[in-house]
Amino acid sequence: MKYFERKINKIKKNPYLVFFFGFAVVIFIGSVLLSMPFASQNGQSVGFINALFTSASATCVTGLIVVNTATHWTVFGKVVIIILIQIGGLGVMTMTAMISFFIGKRISLKTRVLIMEERNADELQGVVRLTKNILIYTFLVELAGAILFSLVFIKDYGFAKGIGYSIFHAISSFCNAGFDLIGNSMVNYVDNPVITLAVCGLIVIGGIGYFVFWDIYASKNFHMLTLHSKLVLIITAILLVGGTAAMYALEHDNPGTMGNLDMSGKINASIFQAVNPRTAGYNSVPLENLRMATVAITVVLMFIGGSPASTAGGIKTTTFGVLIVSFYNMFKGKRDFEVFERRIMPDTTIKAAAILMISLMLVLSVSIILSVTEEATGYDYLDILYETVSAFATVGLSRGLTPFLSNAGKIILSILMFIGRVGPMTVAYAFLKQNKNIGNYTYPEGKIIIG
Repeated sequence: MKYFERKINKIKKNPYLVFFFGFAVVIFIGSVLLSMPFASQNGQSVGFINALFTSASATCVTGLIVVNTATHWTVFGKVVIIILIQIGGLGVMTMTAMISFFIGKRISLKTRVLIMEERNADELQGVVRLTKNILIYTFLVELAGAILFSLVFIKDYGFAKGIGYSIFHAISSFCNAGFDLIGNSMVNYVDNPVITLAVCGLIVIGGIGYFVFWDIYASKNFHMLTLHSKLVLIITAILLVGGTAAMYALEHDNPGTMGNLDMSGKINASIFQAVNPRTAGYNSVPLENLRMATVAITVVLMFIGGSPASTAGGIKTTTFGVLIVSFYNMFKGKRDFEVFERRIMPDTTIKAAAILMISLMLVLSVSIILSVTEEATGYDYLDILYETVSAFATVGLSRGLTPFLSNAGKIILSILMFIGRVGPMTVAYAFLKQNKNIGNYTYPEGKIIIG
């Protein structure tokens, strides 16, 4: 008993371990609930592995599915999925704080510290007010999205079902999850600007994060924004505009995707397919019909993902931006890496490079393993890589491989989704011992030839 008490106390003292096991517990509870026979329409258990995969996908706001969400799950199952999505989008500690608000319980100092770490806040002071603001911001944005969706869904599905669909898709879109109740994602609404633009708007708002939104509201001037916000907005704009142009150029004449749409439909579809690799997971055209160049570009967009302290995944826009700025300054021969008249600290560049390398090694390793375990499916390596990056970046886009995954493949991708949502650096910090002798001594420099 004392052994377990020591282990629990050790976990409590390490915020990264708390996040790790917090998400793990939520996924496990979701798996148990979704494996119940009454969670499935046919009255039979979907099996624990499939339930685990679905729970991990929902909690990690990914969107990969092994069974059709619209037709397989009962109302109970769908409610469990959307609750898991909301928890995963907001974060375990933020949801814990929300429950405390409702029951009138005081937020402890330890919980405040954990929330500060989870939200990447700079200081402890005001963290409770920050959490309340994030919750209000989240629910107002989701409410606005639900109202927009209801303009179409009530007409198509009736009042009660339309309201339910609107709420579900508003939460799923804002949390960048990509789960849908329609059955074939947003293919039926490829040329409906209300649905496509509402989805895209929610994804972008959820993907830039509360801190950038608040900075824009408070500053009201681009030049007054923090360096973080400037980098997020510029990289996001470049990826969205560049992605849209690439999607249109490659797919506008493809009869399997956008070729049969009119001009407005092609533009809508191009925007939609450029926004969703930002870790959302919806699609408005059949992904299996995409040209290989489009698939490759989508993989890159998924890998970069959204922004820190948001509902999005990937290596993050700021990581990509810092690396681009650092490379540019290095090639110009500058000693200090600068952007917008601000110096980027060396530790920031090192951390960005570490995230890139860890993520690349993780994705490549898993994709190679899956190419062995899933050889029987007949899918080629690009499709497997697409699926792997989609899981790691918590995107949810798939070219059809997910339902045919072996049990080993489902477990591997479930773990990858978990690491992608919690963050590879968080996992490393949680389990690697910190060197207590840092700063006590230094070794002499050694020369290494690079390049």
